[in-house]
Amino acid sequence: MPRFSIVIPCFNAASTLAETLNSITAQVFTDWEALCVDDGSCDGTRELIEDYQNRDPRIQLLRNPGKGPSAARNFGALTAARGNILCFCDADDIWTPDKLGQLDHQFRLHDLDGIYAKVGFFRTAPGDGHRQSTVKPNPLTIRDMLSENPVCTLSNFSLRKSCFDAIGGFDPGFVHNEDLDLLVRLLGAGAVIRGMDTLQVWYRCSPDGLSSNLQEMERSRRAVVERARTFGVQSDAKAEAAYLRYLARRSLRLKSHRFQALALTLRGISHSPSGFFDPLHRGAGTAAASIAALALPQTLRSTLFS
Repeated sequence: MPRFSIVIPCFNAASTLAETLNSITAQVFTDWEALCVDDGSCDGTRELIEDYQNRDPRIQLLRNPGKGPSAARNFGALTAARGNILCFCDADDIWTPDKLGQLDHQFRLHDLDGIYAKVGFFRTAPGDGHRQSTVKPNPLTIRDMLSENPVCTLSNFSLRKSCFDAIGGFDPGFVHNEDLDLLVRLLGAGAVIRGMDTLQVWYRCSPDGLSSNLQEMERSRRAVVERARTFGVQSDAKAEAAYLRYLARRSLRLKSHRFQALALTLRGISHSPSGFFDPLHRGAGTAAASIAALALPQTLRSTLFS
């Protein structure tokens, strides 16, 4: 039985999946299995996985009997996974070589249910960007999930399989913000989730990914807010402002209308100026960039704000 089960939902990922799998096979800690759950690809993804599977039996090709990334993750994690710790990885992200070793040490050292770390953002190759996420000094709370998600991406989240099984996995009704919903339900069930102040994941910024649909992200986030209410946690004006700031920053990186980022910024400030400008450098930078974007062509906006 492997220590880690890595679940990778795959849909038409042939152009990026090899880099992802290479980063997993390069892990210094070797006691793992990688479950690549194909979601109906038609671009050579299955053939690529089969090639890796033939060379490394720790890698397995599975077919998603459902549809969508949440169903694919559930099939891998609830049905096929044999490890007692689950790791999720998207088919276009890249792990640092010591990620699993660091996680193994932390899970053995501390009584934790879940762990996340820092994420670095890139467009073409790891290191070509200069932005990294931050880690909260204390265990996560449901309220933390209602503003900007500190975990950032499921590629950055690992948890004990028993906790995942106990809440029934992902809600397949979520296409966006399924990670927020999962985290809220885990925290509501009493899970202890902490961050590690070290870079473990490189996140590929793609303007054509699922997370580029800002309207759907906002709609699904409202469903997460409703979920939080079932655990007695209410959103407030500051949390709303922080989330709108997050959407504004994402809008700057996407092929969206030049006024969209400014509209989101103004909505955020109207909800709570203190929430939008906390911390000051993030809020002020977002507001200034949203104004500057009005005068810039799309290609230059995408380059500057990626």
